[in-house]
Amino acid sequence: MTTAWVVVGVFVLVAVAAIGVVLRRGRPAVDGDRAAGRDARARQQRYEAERHGDQGDTWQRGRESSG
Repeated sequence: MTTAWVVVGVFVLVAVAAIGVVLRRGRPAVDGDRAAGRDARARQQRYEAERHGDQGDTWQRGRESSG
């Protein structure tokens, strides 16, 4: 019977920890986290824009040389 209570106790602890993680993710982030997220998104967009431009230049060069 003791083994059953230990198993139930471990199950309850894991369930409470999982619920805590889920609830914590729903909370708004700290201002520093928001600023870091904005910075990361801006950096990603700049990178994508540069890649897009580079790919367009490569395509145009290939098109001009084959004509």
